[in-house]
Amino acid sequence: MKLVSFDIDGTMIFGVPPGPITPNLVRKAKEMGYLVGSASDRTIANQVELWKEHEVEVDFVSLKHRLPELKEKFEAARYLHIGDSDTDRYFAEQAGFEFLWVHQLPRNGEIHWL
Repeated sequence: MKLVSFDIDGTMIFGVPPGPITPNLVRKAKEMGYLVGSASDRTIANQVELWKEHEVEVDFVSLKHRLPELKEKFEAARYLHIGDSDTDRYFAEQAGFEFLWVHQLPRNGEIHWL
């Protein structure tokens, strides 16, 4: 099992600024058995609201500086955080997550890179 955490602003299409990741891509990952959610600077309540608004049932929401707690809560073979900033990368690496730059991901909607 893999756990994939998405930043929101600059990463998700509904972020401010918008990023390239669509709710459909997150849904596909969930359908394939991935644990999916977000780790953002936004409040937990705001993250929950955004996912509900876009009709995506996520497994978790977190503040990005609390990524280590996800490793304690969920057992996975691989932990990934996808984001657009050095801050995202810093907190991902501090938590022992792999970090993927959102702008380096394929744009074809496929998730084989996860």
